[in-house]
Amino acid sequence: MSSAEKFNLFSFTGKMKILHLSWMAFFITFMVWFNFAPLLQAVKSSLGLTTQEIKTLLLLNVSIAIPARVVIGMLTDKYGPRLVYSALLIICSIPCFMFALADNFVQAAIARFALGLIGAGFVIGIRMVSEWFPHNELGTAEGIYGGWGNFGSAAAAFTLPTVAILFGGDDGWRYAMGITGVMSLIFGFIYYNNVTDTPKGSTYYRPKTLGAMEVTSVGDLFFLLLMKIPMYAALALLTWKLSPAGVSLLSETSATLIYVGLTLFYFYDASHVWKVNKHIFKEPVPELHRYSFKQVAVLNVLYFATFGSELAVVSMLPLFFSETFELTPVVAGMVASAYAFMNLMSRPGGGWISDRFGRKPTLLILTAGLAAGYFMMAQVDSSWPIWLAVVAAMACSFFVQSGEGAVFAAVPLIKRRMTGQIAGMTGAYGNVGAVVYLTVLSLVDYSTFFYVIAGTAVLGFVTLLFMEEPSGQIAEINEDGSVELIDVAKA
Repeated sequence: MSSAEKFNLFSFTGKMKILHLSWMAFFITFMVWFNFAPLLQAVKSSLGLTTQEIKTLLLLNVSIAIPARVVIGMLTDKYGPRLVYSALLIICSIPCFMFALADNFVQAAIARFALGLIGAGFVIGIRMVSEWFPHNELGTAEGIYGGWGNFGSAAAAFTLPTVAILFGGDDGWRYAMGITGVMSLIFGFIYYNNVTDTPKGSTYYRPKTLGAMEVTSVGDLFFLLLMKIPMYAALALLTWKLSPAGVSLLSETSATLIYVGLTLFYFYDASHVWKVNKHIFKEPVPELHRYSFKQVAVLNVLYFATFGSELAVVSMLPLFFSETFELTPVVAGMVASAYAFMNLMSRPGGGWISDRFGRKPTLLILTAGLAAGYFMMAQVDSSWPIWLAVVAAMACSFFVQSGEGAVFAAVPLIKRRMTGQIAGMTGAYGNVGAVVYLTVLSLVDYSTFFYVIAGTAVLGFVTLLFMEEPSGQIAEINEDGSVELIDVAKA
């Protein structure tokens, strides 16, 4: 079986081929998802947009990723990562081309909103990688997948402005964005033709139903319903930000309709959860097939603090450096990119440490470092030498991204056939964190913003104390009814 092969980063066969193709797919999704930020000024002047309209496009870009990650996670578990990843890359090239051809704000807004769907690509690869790597290499493999793929956003920032200049003229940005769409379209076909969902001879375990996440106890059912509320609350917060109370881009009536829609959708979602899980009220799930939803909830909170803060800080760091140290926008952007650069090593590092020293101890240390890092960032002001501020940002970034790697080293060890759904919910919580932190940033000064993130990291540390270290085996049922036990830790 493929998982018995040596872990050789320079190999392009077996499980390593799957890992490399999957991080490349993720890299392209992030390049497409973040192709707007580096070309923002060109788009603004070309389409004659206001600053408020540009901010709205940035918000629309991340908003749909919250429900999309949950839905894509479910589809991945049901139909397999090969089909779902390929389809996502091909389908999302369409709104990418639409944005490149947009002539006004409305067209740009519709395309950008639809493009947020590509931000859900991440969760697909989490399931794919978990199928190909044994538990003792899983953290490292997921870390490489996440860290190298995540670098797509930094690659977009470095290359797309240059590409736009090479094409020249007012439409240079359109060509640059169009190229990312072409990459997405072509790679969708490459991925489909070169991967399989599992190694030869392995079973791909699917959830019993597609509608909602399964839980295995009555208490966990209510816990799941409670943990869904912040995802809807984040979308309500976005609506508030766009309403007359915020930037006045939605009318009072539109905002009210969205609030009512979100409330109704939550109850619809809850009814699905009830339908899928009502049998647990009649007969308890056998001990062998149980999993603890508490594990999922803890990882959700930690990803809220890690990836949520990364998305928010990447958005505001260039401005923070330029205002604090009076730098030009170009220099500030380069200095701030040090934060994103850490992804190449930190996220795989977090996964690797997790494989070696255990999931829970690694997360405890990294979460404590995260709180300390943001507390230190809150102290940065113009009296600091700039090199020291950059070192502080990079140190903070190390804990943030290693923490993300360690979270997703634990996700696939909870329940194999639901890995996509669990990754989807945890990933969505990262976007919820970004919405919350960016909203906080619009209301307070920089140092308070960093204190708030540090505070949520402390909260994450406390919830971590309730997490159990994954141990022993998880049971999955084969199609013939036999039970297979999958190792999740050293025996």
